[in-house]
Amino acid sequence: MDKKLRLEIVTPERIVYSDEIASLVVRTLSGEIGILFNHAPLIGTLQAWPAKLNMLDGSTKYINCAGGFIEVKSNKITILTPAAEVPEDIDYDRAMAAKERAEKRLRLEHRKDTDVARAEAALQRAIARLRTIEYNK
Repeated sequence: MDKKLRLEIVTPERIVYSDEIASLVVRTLSGEIGILFNHAPLIGTLQAWPAKLNMLDGSTKYINCAGGFIEVKSNKITILTPAAEVPEDIDYDRAMAAKERAEKRLRLEHRKDTDVARAEAALQRAIARLRTIEYNK
């Protein structure tokens, strides 16, 4: 019997990924979880972080997911996310510039016009993009 999982990563614009994998690791609000064949049904909230896809051939692939939700049921995994990016679609220089802007805003948090929560979210998204590139090297 093949121990495969069906994974779909869906954004409002498109299906970013749809194929079979061996296992998946994602970061939820309560920590990282691994999904293997015959995993118990699950619904969870995701943090912005690269999803680690362990492929059937033994290789590993990372896809950046900008938060969202995960559902696991009957060996099918669905990730609903506002945005997802494969490493080839991520502009390293742009992600680095976004990280630096967010860090600068957070250093200036004594200013009244700084939205700290927004700057922290931007920083997390930029770091996730950079990690996606780094992990796929």
